[in-house]
Amino acid sequence: MKIFLSLIFLCFFTVGCAHNPVPSSGAFPVKKSITQPVLLASASEQNPTLSAADAVNPVDEEYKEDEVFDNYTENAVAEEKVDIADPLEPVNRAMHQFNDKLYFWALKPVAQGYKFMIPEPARISVKNFFSNLAFPARFLSCLLQADINGAATEAGRFTINTIWGIGGLLDPSSGKELNLQTQDTDLGQTLGVWGVGQGFYIVWPVFGPSSPRDSVTIAGDYFLYPVSYISPWYAGVGVRIFEEINATSLRIGDYEALKEAAIDPYVAFRDAYAQYRFKKIKARKAKLNPSAPTEEKSASNNPALPKKEE
Repeated sequence: MKIFLSLIFLCFFTVGCAHNPVPSSGAFPVKKSITQPVLLASASEQNPTLSAADAVNPVDEEYKEDEVFDNYTENAVAEEKVDIADPLEPVNRAMHQFNDKLYFWALKPVAQGYKFMIPEPARISVKNFFSNLAFPARFLSCLLQADINGAATEAGRFTINTIWGIGGLLDPSSGKELNLQTQDTDLGQTLGVWGVGQGFYIVWPVFGPSSPRDSVTIAGDYFLYPVSYISPWYAGVGVRIFEEINATSLRIGDYEALKEAAIDPYVAFRDAYAQYRFKKIKARKAKLNPSAPTEEKSASNNPALPKKEE
């Protein structure tokens, strides 16, 4: 009921009150917007010097540990073409247009004003704080993937950053001395690691591109994210709106770059999403089983062998 009321409130607030907009994604009390990382990852593919991890987090190094695992490289994955079924294309296109307007009419103008008023170091600290709050989802995902080292790293990061990082505003755990990097994983990736296929393409209003498998992340993050339990419920919605505005202020321009470069933005975003999630799951599998990527890479270079879709 709270989620339903949140959606009604968000739509009325955006459409009926254009002078006081809300973000195009992440308006619900869920930790992570799906839309923005996908679009940013796609932008990185246009620029070979920019990794997918850099696109998702252009300000710091928090996802660097997933870029290369032994003999596995993102170049090997990039050679594989990933397609996703789209039986709901008419509805998805409508939702894509809705999210696009919400971004340009609401989220971007507010984020630009916020960026103008708040210096970047402060905005990075806010980003660190919310990332620290998202520890439960990453920790559980690591445990469900049998990634004990990753779970221990997340537990160590949370303890250190909460105590010595002033509640997570600072990130001392990722420094050279400790080098405890954020585990870039979620419940959707966990299902992918265990062999669950992505299914068909879905564009959720506000949340953006997804699939039945990755929609688990939206639901799971809601229950695992402490902000979801702020009372009254609309206070939690306000916190999530602020979080999304702050995050968007750190990456303005990436969405626009991908859209302008695409002949059909909807198709470009759909393909970018499928490729992005494919890479993420391949990276997690490679980390958990470093010997597997070498075999998969050899198979992918053999035209006689079919390529498997994650």
